[in-house]
Amino acid sequence: MSRIGNKLIIVPEGVTVDIAEDNTVTVTGAKGTLVRQFSPVISFEKNENEITVKRSSEEKHVKQLHGTTRALLANMITGVHDGFKKELEIVGIGYRAQMKGNTLVLNIGFSHQVEIEAEEGVKIETPNANSIIVSGISKERVGQMAALIRSKKKPEPYKGKGIKYVDERIIRKEGKTAGKK
Repeated sequence: MSRIGNKLIIVPEGVTVDIAEDNTVTVTGAKGTLVRQFSPVISFEKNENEITVKRSSEEKHVKQLHGTTRALLANMITGVHDGFKKELEIVGIGYRAQMKGNTLVLNIGFSHQVEIEAEEGVKIETPNANSIIVSGISKERVGQMAALIRSKKKPEPYKGKGIKYVDERIIRKEGKTAGKK
């Protein structure tokens, strides 16, 4: 029994959900439109402003798809209505970020600048030199872009220098203590 898969999806005002015969779902809202095709073993029931996700059998792979499909559809609806946002923080002396057009330019302790081009549908902002905000309507793309930026200089455990998520807690290690008697 999937608890996530059985939850109802409430469609907010201003969001339209169209379900085609081949399980292609189109979600349109104030922030944009998302389209995704789901597995044919999952079906959808739409009643006014509620959507229920149903599975065709009790096989293991179908049960796995049930909760995943429901979560993906709910994230699509949330994305076109509210949007998603990930905030990153740069820690380190001389480390900074800036936008040049659609490209994020990072100075993070290398001999060269690291340039990252923003994906289509993802917006990158730098309110100040030490913070980066990645936003968009697709949770998957926003998370992937934030992970790509973070991967360029992961925070190290001794001084905490690098690029980290704002709510991330870095587990610190104690440095060498040899010779201190």
